[in-house]
Amino acid sequence: MKYNNPIIKGFYPDPSICKANGTYYLVCSSFQYFPGVPIFESKDLINWTQIGHCLTRKSQIQLDNVNSSGGVFAPTIRYYNRRFYMTTTNDTTRQNFYLWTDDIYGEWSDPIYVDQGGIDPDLYFEDGKTFFMSNGTDDNGVGGIVQCEIDIETGRKLTPSRSVWQGSGGRYLESPHLYKINGRYYLLAAEGGTEYGHMVTYARGGSPSGPFEAYPQNPVLTNRNLGGYELQGVGHGDLIQDDKGNWWFFHLGFRQIGQWLTYHHLGREVFLTPVTFDEEGWFTAGLNGTTLTSFETDRISDMVIQQEKKIYTFENTDWNLDWCYLRHPATDNYRLEQSKVTMKGTEVTLDVPASPTFIGIRQIDFGATIVCDVSLTSGEAGITLYMDEHHHYDLAIRKEENGYKVIERLAIGDIRSIENIVDLGSANHATLVIRANHERYSFHTYVDGENIFLGSAQTKYLSSEVAGGFTGVIIGLYAYGDDSLAEFSNFKCEYV
Repeated sequence: MKYNNPIIKGFYPDPSICKANGTYYLVCSSFQYFPGVPIFESKDLINWTQIGHCLTRKSQIQLDNVNSSGGVFAPTIRYYNRRFYMTTTNDTTRQNFYLWTDDIYGEWSDPIYVDQGGIDPDLYFEDGKTFFMSNGTDDNGVGGIVQCEIDIETGRKLTPSRSVWQGSGGRYLESPHLYKINGRYYLLAAEGGTEYGHMVTYARGGSPSGPFEAYPQNPVLTNRNLGGYELQGVGHGDLIQDDKGNWWFFHLGFRQIGQWLTYHHLGREVFLTPVTFDEEGWFTAGLNGTTLTSFETDRISDMVIQQEKKIYTFENTDWNLDWCYLRHPATDNYRLEQSKVTMKGTEVTLDVPASPTFIGIRQIDFGATIVCDVSLTSGEAGITLYMDEHHHYDLAIRKEENGYKVIERLAIGDIRSIENIVDLGSANHATLVIRANHERYSFHTYVDGENIFLGSAQTKYLSSEVAGGFTGVIIGLYAYGDDSLAEFSNFKCEYV
């Protein structure tokens, strides 16, 4: 069959995967968004359904006043002795921790902390022992991939942290994962930074702690030399073996907005690349060490059909799965119903690293039309295309002394500019429309059945190359103002 990449579209970076009872489970980073660490499941490796989050309680994760792209980094999910474990980093507090659950569809435990620094932690289980790894510096000040043995019940270190591999020479050595395959131990990592130079490297050894011999042809996977190719930033991922014995690599990457336009705003997404072992036990990945927009493979049955959802509404999404908040929400400010949401605004704006009244869904493709009916009593309410507190485009209704207005506002770095205003008179409601393509967003409103164009803005100013950070555009609904009460209905995001 032929499958297309990305396998999971939109801002779902740093994938990690495990298999339990014939089903695959995958988790991704969530940074400042809550609930944290989304969980997906699949039977065929191609079609994925979100089933929950690992971090659903404030007691599990500190997100107050966390800057954009802070918070929850790079999780790892593992299944051992009929129990699921997820380990991750709160990069803002510089703490590595893990949770566990016996029910993947239920709640996870409170955090168990490990006294080892770095980011991108990994858990490896063997013969009753648990090895904990991260990138960083060991107890003797040596940098690299750092490992210790821990007590899985308490997180207590049983051995000193020791640097076991220093990588192949690329910058930002990170995302370690350890596997035992055919009697050898394989240590997977990423180097080059999660940008256009990103790459996957690995080494192998005879014990979980090495010494490790680097793959002679590192990097094993990278698109860094494919100038003008849509898929870039390939790296940071996890290996899995399917039920037929085939190996696969789930990893991040991103789609740039044009052949020669090196910007990406949809975030880092989940890609799937075939892996093949040779007779000497080394593995290769993809097509000559690169990943593609599509692969034709006989590893997956032709009976598998890759599904793609094109229309998202309040009615066909789940508030607890598809939607997210900025940091920990004040839940009393939200009334979530099947066909509408009512939100009470506060004095917290989109421009600060706090928790404004905001609920959002990831933008997952370039071409889209976003429509929502919005009404309000006072203050401001509308749709935001949100990258971070310094980079967002807003289309909103605002109450002023002389009546209601629709505004188009752009926030780019230190610049805040209201580009256009449409007078609604005494009408406190309007239909807001945003149309998106690879390079531009355009902003419209309907007044008395008439389509009024307010303006457009380039997508690249919401990209990681401009804004920095590690997230992607979220289509957010928001309300602002202490006395404001806003209602959102007839929401639809339709992808071309």
